Amino acid sequence: MSRPHRVTASAPAKVNLYLGVGPRRGDGFHPLATLYHAIGLRDVVTASRPRSGGRRGTEPVVSVDGDQSLLLTDVPRGPENIAARAASLLAQQYGVDEPVLLHIDKRIPVAGGLAGGSADAAATLTACDALWGLGATQADLLDLAAELGSDVPFALLGGTAAGAVRGELVTSVPVPGDYWWVVARSREGMSTPAVYAAFDHTPQGAAAVEPTIPPAMTAALAEHDVERLGAVLNNDLQPAALGLRPDLAAVLRHGLGAGAVGALVSGSGPSCLFLGRDQEHAAHVAGRLAEDVSADVLVTSGPVPGARIESKD
Repeated sequence: MSRPHRVTASAPAKVNLYLGVGPRRGDGFHPLATLYHAIGLRDVVTASRPRSGGRRGTEPVVSVDGDQSLLLTDVPRGPENIAARAASLLAQQYGVDEPVLLHIDKRIPVAGGLAGGSADAAATLTACDALWGLGATQADLLDLAAELGSDVPFALLGGTAAGAVRGELVTSVPVPGDYWWVVARSREGMSTPAVYAAFDHTPQGAAAVEPTIPPAMTAALAEHDVERLGAVLNNDLQPAALGLRPDLAAVLRHGLGAGAVGALVSGSGPSCLFLGRDQEHAAHVAGRLAEDVSADVLVTSGPVPGARIESKD
């Protein structure tokens, strides 16, 4: 069977229903205990072979397009792009010696706390595995994903999952039913290292201990209790993110005022998340937010699948 000339794959944005952050270790990283949740906002990566007689060399070539309201100019086009690094790592692991073109269709906010770069890496691993006919197992891809970044393994796995160490060790958590979310996007990204550095200087950071996911969180999910889940949403990085971006506090306040059953900053920010009781209620919250703070909002649901093939030709 001939191999495809082009493969398109997608991977989802993530939210952290719970993000517990421990004290900074000697290697500069923080131990995490997190509950990941994949939502229906997906980046799409197309991996293709150059035309015969085209470019030489094996370094991936990256192009980027997508939602023009996002910070597309901030996405690297060179070998430092995480999608390019994913393709190079996969090629090195399996001895692939051929070029690949990677086109990223961005739908997840850039530097928005929703792991858009990690989604690109996961989609690239999935697409290139199929393009090159490698037949890698999910376990193989998860091992490579962990080398690329803490959130990449979850972008492969999707659904809802507990994350440990730096978040890269993921274990699926069964969830009976969907949740509806309002995502308030920001036109200004935030630096994850800067937020972690700010966390270290907060009282919470100074008193941080080894984190664990609270039983109340897993119980609320197991029972699909939306109200209880909204009450226990938590992000240890939120005070640090709000210290760097005080304007986000008003967004959170207005979302709760609009009736959201829970609200928090997503990951290292600046995207803000609001939990609705159902799709209709989430749409109501989104409409109020758009009016009250002129927020750029969208309504989506989760959990959704992780990285998957969309097409081959």
